[in-house]
Amino acid sequence: MKNKILIVEDQFIEANNLRRVLEGAGYAVCPVARSFEEAVKILRSDLPDLVLLDIFLKGDKTGIDLAPIIREHKIPFIYLSANSDERTFKLAKQTSPYGFLVKPFREKDVLAMLDIATNLHAEHLSLARVSKAYKEPSDLKSTGIGNFGMAGKSTGLKDVTRLIQIAAGAESPVLILGESGTGKELVAKAIHHHSARGKKPVIVVDCAAVSPTLIESELFGHEKGSFTGAVDKRIGKFEQAESGTIFLDEIGEMPLEIQSKLLRVLQEKEICPVGGKRKNVNVRIIAATNRNLEEEIAAGRFRLDLYYRLYVFPIELSPLRERKADIMPIADHYLGVFAAANNKKITGFSDSVKKTLLDYPWPGNVRQLINLIERSVLLCDGPLIKQVTLPVLQRNPIVGNNKAQSIKTFADNERDHILDTLAKCNWKVYGAGGAAELLNINSSTLKSRMIKLGISKQFG
Repeated sequence: MKNKILIVEDQFIEANNLRRVLEGAGYAVCPVARSFEEAVKILRSDLPDLVLLDIFLKGDKTGIDLAPIIREHKIPFIYLSANSDERTFKLAKQTSPYGFLVKPFREKDVLAMLDIATNLHAEHLSLARVSKAYKEPSDLKSTGIGNFGMAGKSTGLKDVTRLIQIAAGAESPVLILGESGTGKELVAKAIHHHSARGKKPVIVVDCAAVSPTLIESELFGHEKGSFTGAVDKRIGKFEQAESGTIFLDEIGEMPLEIQSKLLRVLQEKEICPVGGKRKNVNVRIIAATNRNLEEEIAAGRFRLDLYYRLYVFPIELSPLRERKADIMPIADHYLGVFAAANNKKITGFSDSVKKTLLDYPWPGNVRQLINLIERSVLLCDGPLIKQVTLPVLQRNPIVGNNKAQSIKTFADNERDHILDTLAKCNWKVYGAGGAAELLNINSSTLKSRMIKLGISKQFG
């Protein structure tokens, strides 16, 4: 017999349909609770293994009010709702559910979400056990992770370091969130290298740089002759990462049809090459995005079930402007790196440069700072860096008929042109109607120019 399920639902027909689906799949089902009070009574006498919880119940109390009580019993729960608007989703998400089912329900969706919730709960319990091993500051040093290749003194960086250690000691999927340039790939590689898979390959895939028509073949491979142009067999990224880790960067850009195939990989641990047969894979998935996935879900561009499957262990990286304490340690570290690489004896920065670095908002985050330090080292001909060149983020137009307008640099003009084009495309980089097509350049070239110019959606 499978897990015992409690249904909290005030609509008789929907509750009865759910009960029949569950019993048909071999689950034990508690008596249906039709209100907050009935659910509390059942929880006191007959604890279930999992709860299907309607958000909007009859009476003053809602499913969201019941969620903290369920969590006190350490029982996973899945929300049921006919209302899938963004506000409801955000309010419900604050209670940390294990899933979200939107009415009307399809049997396969209900059963799939139950499997996901059961697996997530087991992974969370495993993560909790691992977390207990890394509570003392001394543990942060003993593992040798340090600042995972990132200099800094901020509290946020120390928190991220501890999360890396916990993730490295587990096998769960990891979702890294943060603006472009905050170091998401660095964190992913730190997790891999300090995990039990550290000696196996880590394969990086930039989902935004791969054409939607080629991404399935890129990830899962294809057989010779499986489509026009497939003149040879191709081994996909998942097979290349066997026994190791695959890092799916910019997963928010992944097409919906590929998202469903990725969900199968997460659930079934198997892939299906284009034109080939299914095969098992042993790969840990780490994903990252600079997009707000909740907004993407509300807009229908990202699958809710995939979001929950990836959101087992989220790590959020703060933008550099919110952790000023890290700016100079990072600058000093890379000053040493680039000075040594270029056989230069540069000992530091002038006071005016330090002030400039600390006052700048860093729209390109750590990546932008590192690029600036490298350029400044190359241009420096003395023991101190006394000048840095930073792009002007805000320009105040000169008003008046007799005043000459300010002259923009080529870089300023290029940045403005790209931003205008992205705005017209709703920030769609590639594909039909995307910015790359309108600008008549390769999508990877456009992404490269965006990085160099410090362009990200948050600062568009």
